[in-house]
Amino acid sequence: MKKIPDDLKSLEERINKQRAVEQAARKEAKESEFAYATKTGFRVGTELVSGVLVGTALGYFLDKLFATQPIFLVAGLFFGGAAGFLNVYRFVKNEDRNKE
Repeated sequence: MKKIPDDLKSLEERINKQRAVEQAARKEAKESEFAYATKTGFRVGTELVSGVLVGTALGYFLDKLFATQPIFLVAGLFFGGAAGFLNVYRFVKNEDRNKE
């Protein structure tokens, strides 16, 4: 078994101490209300927009595939919107549970 040099041992000790300091700093830092509201707002907006975009894209490609121009596009738009609202509802319920 090889012997570890002293300078590497001291380096490892300093790294471990710095990691402990960093973890303690992360635990103590509280998230501000503004940061939480901003994060939540972006998440809700992203959920809504992504649901609508995916549903609309699926509808568009189905319309091109079956040559039925607006039918699947409109249906995909509505189903995508519903999926977006469902995702937002699940997110809000989960946040309510976490706050309690």
